[in-house]
Amino acid sequence: MKIVFATGNRGKLREAAEILGPGFELLTPADLGITEEIPETGNTFRANSIQKAEYVWRRTGLNCFADDSGLEVDALDGAPGIHSARYAGEGHDFEANIKKLLAELRKHPGASRTARFRTSVTLILDGEQHYFDGTMEGRIATRRAGSRGFGYDPIFIADALPGQTLAQAGESAKNTISHRGQALRAMAAWLAEQP
Repeated sequence: MKIVFATGNRGKLREAAEILGPGFELLTPADLGITEEIPETGNTFRANSIQKAEYVWRRTGLNCFADDSGLEVDALDGAPGIHSARYAGEGHDFEANIKKLLAELRKHPGASRTARFRTSVTLILDGEQHYFDGTMEGRIATRRAGSRGFGYDPIFIADALPGQTLAQAGESAKNTISHRGQALRAMAAWLAEQP
């Protein structure tokens, strides 16, 4: 199935291609000449995923999906949340985001480091919207470890993979338990049931 994934994030694209498998041919907005940044002005993950999917659908008329994901840290009252990609400012600088997050947690010594990744996927198939969600529970490490993955992977230790960050575990192990993996597998299973 040919479908547009409304992302410019190469890490997310690679992850989605691995999770969905060879039955899907993923196109990006850039493949279709959409090079501007797609707006994300919602106040929830779902609102942002809907906004991104609708943007691509209106521009192309092609079946598409979008996700919005983020990290919620309990000691920081759910921050960075929907601002995860821009936590340290505009530009999607995850090195700066990680530094800021660890610095903020140092202001709360002894506080729980529990956290979770959440994702909301919006699929637009033949003009109709469908939603798929995923959550991965874990905690924030005290320092960076590992060189694989992207985003906050070097400081997130998933409950399902104790003793290592996602960046140490690698993409294959991460994809079997990840929030995005849960949502995309649910989407793929739903699509497989459609006539």
